[in-house]
Amino acid sequence: MKKTGQVWIVIMVALGAFLPSQPTVKAASITVAEAIANNAGTATVEGYIVGYTLAENRYTTDSAQYGTTNIAIADSAKETDATNIMPVQLTSGFRSGINLLENPNNLGKKIKVTGSLEPYFTKPGLKDPTAIEIEGSEPASPPEPVQTGTVQISDIQGAGHISPYQNMQVELVEGIVTRVVDSRNFYMQSLTPDDNEKTSEGILVYKAAHGVTAGDKVSVSGTVKEWVLEGYSEKMQTDLSVTEINATGIEKKAFGQKLPEPVVLNKNRIVPRKIIDNDRFEVFDPEEDGIDFFESMEGMLVQINNPKVVAPQRYGEVVVVPGNMETNTLSGALRITENDFNPERIHLDLNNPKFVAKTGDYFNGNVMGVMSYGYSNFKVLATKVPELADGGLAGEETALTKTKNKLTVASYNLENFSTVSGANKTSRLAAGIVNSMKSPDIIGVTEVQDNDGPADSGVTDASQSAAALIAAIKSLGGPAYEYTDVAPENKQDGGQPGGNIRVGFLYNPDRVQLVKAPKGTAAQAVEYEDGKLTANPGRIDPQNIAFQNSRKPLAAQFSFKGEQVIVIANHFNSKGGDQPLFGKNQPPVLSSEEQRKKMATIVSGFVEQVKKENPAANIVLVGDYNDFEFTDTLALLKSSLLTNMIEKVPAKERFTYSYQGNAQVLDHILVSRNLAASTEVDIVHTNSQFMEEHGRASDHDPVVIRTILAEKPFKEKVVYVEAQNKKQFVAAKPGIHLEFDENARFSKGIVVKHSATLQGKGLEHNTVIISTPQKGQIIDLKGAKVKEVRMETEQEVEVIGEENVQAWTNASGKRITEPAV
Repeated sequence: MKKTGQVWIVIMVALGAFLPSQPTVKAASITVAEAIANNAGTATVEGYIVGYTLAENRYTTDSAQYGTTNIAIADSAKETDATNIMPVQLTSGFRSGINLLENPNNLGKKIKVTGSLEPYFTKPGLKDPTAIEIEGSEPASPPEPVQTGTVQISDIQGAGHISPYQNMQVELVEGIVTRVVDSRNFYMQSLTPDDNEKTSEGILVYKAAHGVTAGDKVSVSGTVKEWVLEGYSEKMQTDLSVTEINATGIEKKAFGQKLPEPVVLNKNRIVPRKIIDNDRFEVFDPEEDGIDFFESMEGMLVQINNPKVVAPQRYGEVVVVPGNMETNTLSGALRITENDFNPERIHLDLNNPKFVAKTGDYFNGNVMGVMSYGYSNFKVLATKVPELADGGLAGEETALTKTKNKLTVASYNLENFSTVSGANKTSRLAAGIVNSMKSPDIIGVTEVQDNDGPADSGVTDASQSAAALIAAIKSLGGPAYEYTDVAPENKQDGGQPGGNIRVGFLYNPDRVQLVKAPKGTAAQAVEYEDGKLTANPGRIDPQNIAFQNSRKPLAAQFSFKGEQVIVIANHFNSKGGDQPLFGKNQPPVLSSEEQRKKMATIVSGFVEQVKKENPAANIVLVGDYNDFEFTDTLALLKSSLLTNMIEKVPAKERFTYSYQGNAQVLDHILVSRNLAASTEVDIVHTNSQFMEEHGRASDHDPVVIRTILAEKPFKEKVVYVEAQNKKQFVAAKPGIHLEFDENARFSKGIVVKHSATLQGKGLEHNTVIISTPQKGQIIDLKGAKVKEVRMETEQEVEVIGEENVQAWTNASGKRITEPAV
């Protein structure tokens, strides 16, 4: 029977079992303003839902960014001032029916929340709710208590990420103990599995001093909980929960039982290789979504046969793929693309931070363990591991050595280098510069700390840090580099507190000269006037809010063989604050990207200013941009004036960094278009896939280019192919740049005989046939969507923009899964 007047939905959390008829708790409510002003104790707060909380003082009403973990409330449904808005935590028992992701119509509705007034997102908030009433629906009925002895582990786990029995009591749930985590936690697995692969047969059990051992047959009673295990400080907002039984009683029924047979990954069940999640958890489809695949085996024994290592050991974990799975790089790493962040990665938790492993190594045998979750990733709690075999991966040396008329420029993140880094790191960095990078003429360096490193002393000068590295380089036979930078204001550029990291330049004075001009200051903005920088080096718009708490770009003008070049060193803000790939919010919110896009726009604007003043200017951008080659950040940076040389690196070698087993590009070198044709590029893989035990000097690989400076304006001729219907179009001229009208149709395809650039909407409707007789040809698809690419050549070809190709075929027209390049 409906009540008259306002209608509310009431959700309550019981402290023990749910009672059949539990009365609604009534409490005097306070306003949001009062809750913000006096943010302590417990209270019932009444207000309106005004959005979803992304970060401190950042709220959104964009449904594409909604998650399930919180709401934001205010005293007015139209409030937009962040100081008047309070974030409210939605613990797992309160999300259904409340969260905006699944209930976008709740925006603007009146709500009452009873809970703990305490900081949330580092500002006054409300956490751990015990009751929520929302205007507009019938009261919710509490669930029925679970009947004794009728529930299996698979029932509790259910076909989804949240147990259908959450916060309900279960009794006499039987299983075999498969792994004891510690004196409070163990995993058990069912003896009577169902035939549904979507429902896990394993579960975590919590009970202080449980006293069980692996192989015990037990019967467990208690309350089902969704619990967030170990993780970072923001884990409650980002991480998936693990289903557990908070046990009140455990009965041992047998000892020394045989453990269940493990699921062999990529044999018994095939691991998804492209999609992490594509439906915001709306459909639980383990066959397609990696996040659902691993969830469907949460708590179960799994096995990886002959695992191959795809990233160096870190934090006692090794990221692997099954031995029967191919990787997509020459080193054995897994490289990301715009549409593939490698859900097949498996984190082996070895609980051994001293374990030594690098990319390309492999285990001589199978690894078994329980599927768990922590620190934003599914992971296998490995039991015993077989011997690790050396895959033979070794550090590289670049072939791009300097010549009489060719300038070499490099980008290198030195990973918090200072005088206190120690002789070992200093010598390894120096050896890499001299031996692997071949002593480039100019090196744009990032993460150079001040003279006393992370000590919070107020010191900002880094001349002694640079001098230590220069001396080590010289001792190994390298040049007597000189160093220049502009010291930041104390603790204004982010990074390790007290370290004052900055960007700067090492340069060989025997080869290049710093053009004479006054050195800039921390707050001074450099300009370009009469063919020169007004400060050399000088910072680009350092007081712009876009660079707040981050490094400011540094421009320096050098002279080489009578020609001049402006080199801009960058270190954009980190990805800190971005949500994890395997987290509870899908797709993850990448909040840090907004600042990088603003930075890119400013740097691009400076380049545009220089080019407007001097169309023939030579410009090179180096640095750690903390973003990938296919992102909006790099697109904004390139605009129409620059070429990102990273895109010229073959896909199988295109990475400079490794994060959670994903090889990726964070470090880029861009050149003005007048330099692009004469510029060569090389990523020198010496660090990112190795540990210090293998000689690693930094967590980033350096990038090197070799170029010929020539102050000539660049005017690229683009040939427009207008709308037409013909059998075939042949591009036979080397280096041609073609743009196809959207109505251009060629029934037998577009045949490409040499290196070429292709663009235009017409490619969406045509087959591009690569038929190059010579090796080393480059086909640049210029970011355009292509219906099909047919490989009719046996020569090695580099295809730029392969991620935009809808289908790949071989010379026989047979579909292939990867480009034959």
